Amino acid sequence: MASHRRSRPAGPTALSRAAATVVAAGAAVLAAQQSAAAAPGPSGAGTVRQQVDSLYAQAEAAGQQYDGAQEQQRELQRRSAELQQRVAAEQEQINQLTQAVGAVAAAQYASGDMDPVLRLAFSAHPEDYLRQAAMLDQAGGAVAQDLRQLEEAQHRLDADRAAAEAQLRQLERLRQRIAGSKAEIQRRLGRAQALLGSLTAPQRAQIQQQEEEQAAAAQSLAQQALSGLLDVPASARAGLALRAAESRLGSPYVYGATGPHAFDCSGLMYWSWQQAGVTLPRTAAGQASAGRRVPLSQARPGDLVIFYGDMHHVGMYAGNGMVIHAPYPGARVRYESVRDMPVNTVVRV
Repeated sequence: MASHRRSRPAGPTALSRAAATVVAAGAAVLAAQQSAAAAPGPSGAGTVRQQVDSLYAQAEAAGQQYDGAQEQQRELQRRSAELQQRVAAEQEQINQLTQAVGAVAAAQYASGDMDPVLRLAFSAHPEDYLRQAAMLDQAGGAVAQDLRQLEEAQHRLDADRAAAEAQLRQLERLRQRIAGSKAEIQRRLGRAQALLGSLTAPQRAQIQQQEEEQAAAAQSLAQQALSGLLDVPASARAGLALRAAESRLGSPYVYGATGPHAFDCSGLMYWSWQQAGVTLPRTAAGQASAGRRVPLSQARPGDLVIFYGDMHHVGMYAGNGMVIHAPYPGARVRYESVRDMPVNTVVRV
């Protein structure tokens, strides 16, 4: 399978370059599919792997958009429900005020002594009258107070109804974004699988072996780097979050997953910090604003490390130049050198 890691000493993998070449990926995929009819030679497997790397990077970016839209949707649904409850309460208040004013009007009408303002108010629809606020100055006593309350309540109701309708429209746009991001993930993953399927069995085995060798090398490097580690976590909670992340080593990468048995990159950070009593934003881009930014040279265990220019990937600094992260589909939570991906920023929660 594909990898986020740089091969040494050859420089960045295609995945490292993918964030800067997303727009060109479609043409690359088309070219790969057109060449798939011919059995790839030894260099063909490498080309396919580069294209799969690129597709996985794009799928991950779409996955972060998907997660972010879902987070927005949940918050908007909560706010919309609160607003709908308020609208219902305001409508009930208007009903009660209307009944109260109507009762006064009926009593005055029966006695033949109806207030001129009430006579005018009830000569047409009450809402039409309420918009003629200047006339309220002619009313007095309890009648004027009830009418003013009714007018104010109607204004609040109108404003809240408009806000509720706007939120419903926003929710619909979010649903469309979520559906689009999910479809994009599926398209990218489907293309990656089709490319891998175009390889012969020996070529797929070769790629799998390379992946396993890279994972083993990363684990060996982590053992060396973290043995006798002197780096102190940035805080007690950072230490708890790091231990939580380390307890998930070997867990599979699954888009949109936040644990406890499978994760995407930001989902692992979200779950790990939740075990330390801290709720992070759901996406890597959101987590980039979850704390104070520090230079990579000052990173301490537990800090969040955001990768790539579009901030679509995140890991947790483990110390001595290592991070722990959920890499990509088909891979499992593992350690990696922080230098294996382009670092965007480091965040201390």
